[in-house]
Amino acid sequence: MVKIAVDAMGGDNAPASVVAGVELARDEFKDVEFLLFGDQAKIKEVLKDSQRITLIQSDEVIDMNDEPVKAIRTKKTSSLVMAANAVKQGQADALFSCGNTGALLACGLLIVGRIKGIARPGLLSTLPVISGKNATFNLLDSGANADSKPEHLYQYALLGKYYAESVRGLKNPRIGLLNNGTEPHKGSKLTLEAHQLIAQDETINFVGNVESRDLMNGVCDVVIADGFTGNAVLKAIEGTALAVMKLLKESILSAGLKGKIGALLLKPSLSKIKSKMDQSQYGGAVLLGAKAPVVKAHGSSDAKTVYYTVKQIREMINGQMLPNFQEYFEKQQVKND
Repeated sequence: MVKIAVDAMGGDNAPASVVAGVELARDEFKDVEFLLFGDQAKIKEVLKDSQRITLIQSDEVIDMNDEPVKAIRTKKTSSLVMAANAVKQGQADALFSCGNTGALLACGLLIVGRIKGIARPGLLSTLPVISGKNATFNLLDSGANADSKPEHLYQYALLGKYYAESVRGLKNPRIGLLNNGTEPHKGSKLTLEAHQLIAQDETINFVGNVESRDLMNGVCDVVIADGFTGNAVLKAIEGTALAVMKLLKESILSAGLKGKIGALLLKPSLSKIKSKMDQSQYGGAVLLGAKAPVVKAHGSSDAKTVYYTVKQIREMINGQMLPNFQEYFEKQQVKND
């Protein structure tokens, strides 16, 4: 049985959307149990059925304005910290929150802990592919570390490979290094050295440097970047997708009767585009390198997003992703000692 510790008070729409999403997932996945940490009175107001759901009272909440490290050290009875401690103590297999990203990352590093041999865990996000054989690609690191070293990017390549194999079911996933050109000699000192490290590892299907303009065309399955660059790319893609959909809607509404008739005829196609760009179906961002799955969904997540994130966590655990990570990096640690 998979057990997930949930910060029920994290996010803009908590606890209502969190509880609703948990119940959707609980009803579909019979092998999943939930520990919901938060204000029991508020949770009970929106909870319809407590089957396979255990409520644990927490008296504090870490909000979006709290300084992450300070918050987890001073708000020890917060829903997020208590959920993280449940994972650390073996009461749950994974940690999930829609709340403060920095605080969740701090909980992952300082409470759940990192796998031995992992220098710096990274945040992995899943984004859509417009054309290509696979529907999505992964971006790692998408914001956990603003500064990285070449060896960190090399480890991200390994982590991304194992995630793609274990969770997405891809055989020999294509790994690309985000750069300002595809030529091997281009890039910063960081990307040049990282390129050399990744290329030397024959276990990695390294396709070389990739440019940001090609990411959504399926140029590779996992894109490696430092957290500063990765986060900028992530937000640029998200913002562009929202802007295009808004522009399309405004164009239709301003085109008069003909535009509305055309939109009605194109409704099935437009729905497909909207569905393709809907990131809620791809789950949350995963802190890869922690001892247990630590997953973050958007603060504005609705029940559907929570459901898909639970599905993602379940696939991570059932796919034996963490044992694969631990076995590999512990062996590497022994070689280096």
